[in-house]
Amino acid sequence: MTNFVFETLGVTRHGRVAVISLHRPAAMNAINMQMRAELRQALGELRQDSAIGAAVLTGGGDKAFCAGMDLREFAQLNADVPVAEMKRLRWEQGEGIASFDKPILAAINGLAIGGGVELALLCDLVFAADNASFAFAEIKRGLMPGNGGTQRLSRRIGVPRALDMILTGRTVDAQEALALGLVECVVPAAELLPRALALAEQMAVNAPVAVRTAKAAVRRGAEMALEDGIRLEQDLASFLYTTDDAKEGPKAFLEKRVPLWQGR
Repeated sequence: MTNFVFETLGVTRHGRVAVISLHRPAAMNAINMQMRAELRQALGELRQDSAIGAAVLTGGGDKAFCAGMDLREFAQLNADVPVAEMKRLRWEQGEGIASFDKPILAAINGLAIGGGVELALLCDLVFAADNASFAFAEIKRGLMPGNGGTQRLSRRIGVPRALDMILTGRTVDAQEALALGLVECVVPAAELLPRALALAEQMAVNAPVAVRTAKAAVRRGAEMALEDGIRLEQDLASFLYTTDDAKEGPKAFLEKRVPLWQGR
């Protein structure tokens, strides 16, 4: 059932999981400024929706997840907008994935190029269809990744492998992406969305505050020294002890029933 109406996205609910589909079929789901704004709006609304516990991001159609930045729009902006203003327009307001505090999985159902790979890198886990492919092709256009690709890819697969992908602009197939650690799981195309949905649902049924807090601990701790990360974990775990859900979980276990989470 569709709950939001956007021009560049489709948003549907599957139980406690929202599926966000990039939808610009004529442009292979390339990212334009409108799509970025609509992604930000959709994720903002889903973040506040207590009935949604996780999200899956995928591409509409069966050919492309996302072909990256809309080069036609970029050429126009580059011609008409000063560089300083371009920076403000493109980067000061992101697409909302980085601030989405619930689990979000990417389901890569075809080509992922440039900004499409950057969208996947923003997600918590990446599933890929066996016919998916990945490339940072910006270097072949006199450009470079500019929405976190150089930083997130190197942190995910290591500096030498990131340099290989980014400086050659070569295409990596799904199996190589799995070997590199760029994706967590490769499945037949027909199984992609059901598999991603199943894992997202396993996360979404757990205590909402605990899920969000544990995600924050992992994400924020990954950028810290181990000692600082442990201290962060202890602080966040102590906070969870004060929640109603932390009382409900053990009680439900002892009473041998499904817990009734309150989200507080």
